[in-house]
Amino acid sequence: MRLLLATAAIIAASALPAASAEGSIEGFVARELPASGAPGVAYAVVTDGEVTTVAGHGLVEQGSDVEVTTETPFLIGSISKSFTALAVMQLVEAGEVDLDAEVAAYVDDLAGTRGGTATVRQLLGHTSGWSTLQGNTGHGDRSGGEEELGRRVEELAAEQPAYPPGERWDYSNANYLVLGRLIEVVSGESYQGYVTRHVLEPVGMEHSFVADGDAHAEMATGHTPWFGTKRPLLDSPPGPGTAPAGGIVASAGDLALYLQMMVNGSDDVVSAAGKAEMMSPAGALSPHYGLGWFLDPESGTVWHDGSTPGFETLAVMVPDRAGAAVVLVNAGSGMGFGETVELRTGITSMALGLDQDRGGSAWPRQLLFLGTALLPVFYLASMVWAWRHRAQIRAKSGFAGLFSLWFPLLTTAVAAWVLLVLVPRLFGAPLGTIRLFSPDFGVALVAAGVGGVVWAVFRLAVAYSGRGSARSPVTS
Repeated sequence: MRLLLATAAIIAASALPAASAEGSIEGFVARELPASGAPGVAYAVVTDGEVTTVAGHGLVEQGSDVEVTTETPFLIGSISKSFTALAVMQLVEAGEVDLDAEVAAYVDDLAGTRGGTATVRQLLGHTSGWSTLQGNTGHGDRSGGEEELGRRVEELAAEQPAYPPGERWDYSNANYLVLGRLIEVVSGESYQGYVTRHVLEPVGMEHSFVADGDAHAEMATGHTPWFGTKRPLLDSPPGPGTAPAGGIVASAGDLALYLQMMVNGSDDVVSAAGKAEMMSPAGALSPHYGLGWFLDPESGTVWHDGSTPGFETLAVMVPDRAGAAVVLVNAGSGMGFGETVELRTGITSMALGLDQDRGGSAWPRQLLFLGTALLPVFYLASMVWAWRHRAQIRAKSGFAGLFSLWFPLLTTAVAAWVLLVLVPRLFGAPLGTIRLFSPDFGVALVAAGVGGVVWAVFRLAVAYSGRGSARSPVTS
């Protein structure tokens, strides 16, 4: 899943000679990996259609002694969407799916719904009407099993897409859950089974699989930000219900083979024409998104990043040069602190000879995080102050006194709504999802939102609980 709308991992502008990169990738990783706080990283490079570099650095889990290798599988997040799109293209070329047919023609659960009127192409290109927020909102069933994806799509069918199909572009995981279900219905196989047999095995991805909800000992462990540190995830990887949008698990070496296949210009897993269509705009509303891939016409790159709890990834192709690079990191970025953007884009730009877009300054995110994290401390200090100055507070009277007592309750209630509802909406993810990806920021949001209201109520309680005795002391 993608968090905070998008990461700053967009590969920018014009191509440069590879020799212009200062230093080596190995030296860059040695400097930047500790700065990111991530335990480990793996990457691979394809040059002129050949896999030229595959490397791993660091540890599969913080505090362990197991090193990341070229065969260590990582959860690759939204790069998985390209696998789903590839599977759909296989069915299109087999004559079993029409890109411009309504999806309800294949998925009965969507028949008679507005979501069912979106075409397969609109789903692939994120113009179906499902919103980012809807795609990042969790659904109730977590029982696992091959039926989970079908149950999730049933739940989506009961929802109204945010917009009519074809009205606007909005990146949404919901699109690819529906496409995953389409693959199951048309092929008669589970999504996991189809992708394994028709994509992973033909490409030769021996150290890759579709997430099934079980823990796999060979996998890298994900790490989430926690107030300046990274802590390992204890939960199992996602299950089949989210696999089409972000549940492929793959090694850097295997993804090099996958990207090599995508840029080879040959008919193999899918035709060369099919690959070219995937790397072309899906429509007028999505000039920068193809079928499962982002597009950057200025630099000639085709790319996708991935962000799931504990993992961040980036895959970039330069089809005209038959070049590609992929970077896998077993840690999520903090809010301006311990971000992996520099690590991922730096390796990629050096490998492919591209300008590096660092995504702008981190200080706005840092200020947001620090301000949110310090608010609860401020409220706690204010509660201590209120108790120590309780006589002064209890003495407030008249309109001005009542206003000063009650107005903070209104302002903190509004602030709580902003922190707990509006801010998550602006990030395109509900609070629960933010807490999965950035648990420290999620905790800070809750503590700041609730803490303000608690302070205002505490202040009122102090004011009124002892007001009578403050005015008329009891004497014996």
